[in-house]
Amino acid sequence: MESMKPHVVCIPSPFQGHINPMLKLAQLLHHRGFHITFVHTEFILQRLIDSKSLDSVNRFNSFQFATISDGLPPTSTRTVLDFPALAISMPIHGLKSFRDLIIRLNNSPNNHPVSSIISDASMWFTLKVAEEFGIPEFLLHTHGACAVLGYLQFEELIKRGYLPLKGLI
Repeated sequence: MESMKPHVVCIPSPFQGHINPMLKLAQLLHHRGFHITFVHTEFILQRLIDSKSLDSVNRFNSFQFATISDGLPPTSTRTVLDFPALAISMPIHGLKSFRDLIIRLNNSPNNHPVSSIISDASMWFTLKVAEEFGIPEFLLHTHGACAVLGYLQFEELIKRGYLPLKGLI
């Protein structure tokens, strides 16, 4: 085992626009000397393996991938139409699976104990696990500055009658 590096678990929401920024952050932390466990859902990791997208990261020592369950059946295509089912399933199955993963990582002789968690803000259930194990957690908001500005204007848009949108359906 390498010298005592901080061990960060990074867990994005299972969507490309969330995975890419988290992966960039994980790579930067790894480059600065952190041991990284990057967590995907089983479905997403299999898609990345099939596409050979992990080849550029797999060559690093102390950068590993792990999976949690999203709770959806293998027949689910995980399209936007499956989002409501995923939103219901992830806090239940993801919570249990993530808790089990943290236990495995902390008990593995090949890993340093988890020193912190960086979670996508939409994966709020990870906060329960972090609190349970006394692990500091940081939330990453993966949306861009334009989206943040839009969120900040929702109240004003509603007040002016622009939202909810009318006549689109």
